[in-house]
Amino acid sequence: MSRADEIFVQNMEDILKNGFWDKDLNVRPHWDDGTPAHTIKKFCIVNRYNLQEELPILTIRKTAFKSCLDELLWIWQKKSNNIHDLKSHIWDSWANSDGSIGKAYGYQLAKKSKYPEGEFDQVDRVLYDLKHNPQSRRILTNIYNFEDLHEMNLYPCAYSMTFNVVGDTLNGILNQRSNDMLTANNWNVLQYSLLLIMFAQVSNLKPGELVHVIADAHIYDRHVEIVKEIIKKPQHRAPKLIVDQSITNFYDFIVNSFKLVDYEYEELDKKIPVAV
Repeated sequence: MSRADEIFVQNMEDILKNGFWDKDLNVRPHWDDGTPAHTIKKFCIVNRYNLQEELPILTIRKTAFKSCLDELLWIWQKKSNNIHDLKSHIWDSWANSDGSIGKAYGYQLAKKSKYPEGEFDQVDRVLYDLKHNPQSRRILTNIYNFEDLHEMNLYPCAYSMTFNVVGDTLNGILNQRSNDMLTANNWNVLQYSLLLIMFAQVSNLKPGELVHVIADAHIYDRHVEIVKEIIKKPQHRAPKLIVDQSITNFYDFIVNSFKLVDYEYEELDKKIPVAV
């Protein structure tokens, strides 16, 4: 069965059984009707995914693979902060009339700095070091830029990625300050697994392990019954991921460079509301 399913179910059962409810507290998030969006949460959940064993994608519910990958490329490849460059509508609630989400996500990755080797943005600095200095312990990105937070329409949730090479294997740690476990947990896991796979391929390395560190892992009040339904669904084997092996430049990857084979998943006949 899919290891991603097993981890997801364990996380959800733990939160539901041992989590802290904030129903008596003032909270920022709200539902479309204006009602406060309360959560039950656990502090600091750490999950590990071995990418050499399987692609960590849920089968107990569908994870929209192409939309997930498109958003990742929007942030890391296009380095865009405008939803007009994105095919899905997941960021619409945080965009202004021009389509901008402010100085967030792709905007931060695109900022350039001067180094002895030349001028790089955060993505290109990582790619350079993976090829020229893979044993460095300084290969990371951070988009939680305090001087720009007031100009971000949403503070970054998945804010830092640390890369570490062991022999010929690329590993990574994704740090996340906050995670809506139903709507975004596997979405983020899948995205940063794919990022590791892409970075490894163009750096002549093998993808290894993704470690996901979540400071505030929560389930929203209107998600609880949906979560209880999903975690009882049958689990399937993880699908096989096929990647176009001819690509040697990160910026040449497109959504169609990837293909899932034998992706079996359980249907969900409910619409999942998103708190903003």
